Amino acid sequence: MKKLTQPLLIILISSFFLSIGCAKQGCLDPDASNYDAKADKDNGTCSFDGSIVFWFDLTTSDSLYYSGSDYLNYYVDGELIGTDSVQYYWNSAPDCSQEYSITASKSLGSDKVKSFDYSVVDDLGYEIWAGTVEFDANQCWAYRLDW
Repeated sequence: MKKLTQPLLIILISSFFLSIGCAKQGCLDPDASNYDAKADKDNGTCSFDGSIVFWFDLTTSDSLYYSGSDYLNYYVDGELIGTDSVQYYWNSAPDCSQEYSITASKSLGSDKVKSFDYSVVDDLGYEIWAGTVEFDANQCWAYRLDW
């Protein structure tokens, strides 16, 4: 009887550890930057990123130029994200990360939506625009700047 009990006990213990070790944990939210399609159980580690692209049209470009500005510095959350000539304008919203666009990408942590302060300062030191922009998980929004 002792010989039969020992192998049975080993099989039961092995089955228990195999069953609890099979569920792969990870982030189950497809909007997350660390989404794991192979995970079976959410482990609460999802993290999110969002982007925004700033742009203005010919009318705003001309207004800035004739006001004496040559270039603009773009800040998000106090960090310089880019510098561009006031003469470089768009006829419609550019795609995020399109060549010559001013795109900011931010980590949102575990939040799906997060707001950040922005400002645009010209080469003369004048703050032309300032405010708050909202970043959404796995999205890129175009933010038009009008004069």
